[in-house]
Amino acid sequence: MRKEPSWRIPVGVLALVAALLLYAAAIARWLAPLMTGWPVLGQAPIYVVLGVVWLLPLRRYLIWMETGRWS
Repeated sequence: MRKEPSWRIPVGVLALVAALLLYAAAIARWLAPLMTGWPVLGQAPIYVVLGVVWLLPLRRYLIWMETGRWS
């Protein structure tokens, strides 16, 4: 168990927020205009998938923030 605070946690949280903002901006900038004419039920599955995709690398990232190792 960690006794002292690590620099990786605040840096990791800031990097995660920045990455999510960039990811959301990229989706809003390039993908959303392509789907403006689509029905809502056609857009919903794509946004659900894109809303879950960013979670895939999160486990390893959180492990790095806690331990300093990627696995």
